[in-house]
Amino acid sequence: MLVAAAACPCPPLLVPEVAAGAAPELDAARAACADALGVLAAARPDLLMVLGPAEQGGCGAFPQGARGSFRGFGVDVDVRLGPATDTAGERELPSSLAVGAWLLERTGWADAPIEGLGIGEPLAPERCAEAGREIGARTGRTALLVMGDASACRTLKAPGYLDERAAPFDAEVARALGAADVAAVQALDADLARELKASGRAPWQVLAGAAENANLSGSLLYESAPYGVGYVVATWT
Repeated sequence: MLVAAAACPCPPLLVPEVAAGAAPELDAARAACADALGVLAAARPDLLMVLGPAEQGGCGAFPQGARGSFRGFGVDVDVRLGPATDTAGERELPSSLAVGAWLLERTGWADAPIEGLGIGEPLAPERCAEAGREIGARTGRTALLVMGDASACRTLKAPGYLDERAAPFDAEVARALGAADVAAVQALDADLARELKASGRAPWQVLAGAAENANLSGSLLYESAPYGVGYVVATWT
């Protein structure tokens, strides 16, 4: 049973060591993410699942204690998805889940066991919905931390250059996530999201599948586009 969810952006720049001198530019986003995690903790879940985009086409599970790293971004920062366990394995977290793990470490999450799930960015909307329904049907109180970015095409200097479709797409993402509008999230255009380099589309649609019968309400905590990339923080409770 899904009892709460938080959507957070997943740029490695959220980690101050990665952002270096530009770190203060994302202070408001970090604060909003911390507030969102507080909402998840207040829901008293039995399990926290951290979802985020990954390169593979399907879904890949990561156990509690799985390792992640930001060494590929030139900094000596390692993270774990919750406390270490004997079953953590050697497979490294995708960067989106590593950012989620960093957020959890930063806020001192100790409220429930943790699992990770990497969602392949190309995963079709109907398969996302199916994966979400499986999560929603699990016994016990489940909370989701859903990592993902909106478009990367908001400005000329954005990673995907300027695309006039990006701002309207991001506005609908922010509205839908802020309102916990399950139908609207499920209706996000996968092809358009791919063209706009919106990494959060598939994880958000997994969230929507999990929330179909949960009757949750939403709250938008943050929406901005530093560096030309859309970042949204929202909670569903």
